[in-house]
Amino acid sequence: MKRYERLRQIRRMDPYRDATEIVRLVSAYEFPWDYTRSLELALYRTYAVPSIGRLLAETAELTDRTQKRYDDTALLLDAIVEHGFTGTPGRTAIRRINQMHRSYDISNEDMRYVLCTFVVMPRRWIDAYGWRRLSHHETVAFSEHFRTLGRHMGIKELPADFEEFEACLDGYEEAHFGWDEAARRVSDATLDLMASWYPRPLAPLLRTATLALLDEPLLHAFRYTPPGPAAQTLVRRAVRTRGRLVRLLPPRRAPHFARQNWEIKGYPDGYRLNDLGTHPVPGLRGCPVRHVGDSASQ
Repeated sequence: MKRYERLRQIRRMDPYRDATEIVRLVSAYEFPWDYTRSLELALYRTYAVPSIGRLLAETAELTDRTQKRYDDTALLLDAIVEHGFTGTPGRTAIRRINQMHRSYDISNEDMRYVLCTFVVMPRRWIDAYGWRRLSHHETVAFSEHFRTLGRHMGIKELPADFEEFEACLDGYEEAHFGWDEAARRVSDATLDLMASWYPRPLAPLLRTATLALLDEPLLHAFRYTPPGPAAQTLVRRAVRTRGRLVRLLPPRRAPHFARQNWEIKGYPDGYRLNDLGTHPVPGLRGCPVRHVGDSASQ
């Protein structure tokens, strides 16, 4: 298989009818590492919306059980991509999402914003750091896939296309990004989790590298001191160089799904979709970031 053969395959597909299959090819074959990083950034930036970050802190899901929440988030989204909306694991994952949402007081606007991050951040990350940019065909497929997910979640007034998703995300962040002490605790816990995946002496360096990849509005909302220009340039150039090196490698022949990521550490003996995520007490308020918690059963 030649390096761009799968892209040619994708361009022969219908981005509306075959949207989930295209997302599967992009995320599991073309850009598995980049897609994982982009979803980490997508979910992380939602904490800067105080109504989301504060509620996450209240539930303690991303401060006391950070690894489990990370795992469940990745596994849920992975189940739908790997098995589609009509397969049994995908239907189970969506049912778990909706069970959790119904137990919490979450606004439609916050839910729609979180959905927008799933569409916009992969495009922005891959275009900046991937071994190639996403094609228009793939961008349409991502928008359609997550519009379908939004309909299954009962989200109202969904954006019609990528441009509307992007405008919704940018407008919401401009209006709602802001400081919240509880949200900062959620952010710190997430940064600590990411650093914990590597040898302890590297933790300060990894924290700086992560902050160097964040945009100014996000750093400002959390009141982080931005890394210096040299550090930002070095880190971003290093990630771009990784993408250029990947371009030289043979194309992936076997899929790599999120459940295969080494960062997923909470289920060494396997998991069942129905057991993942939260089982909240009715009446307790919660947050849309945590709700993405399920996956393809093994």
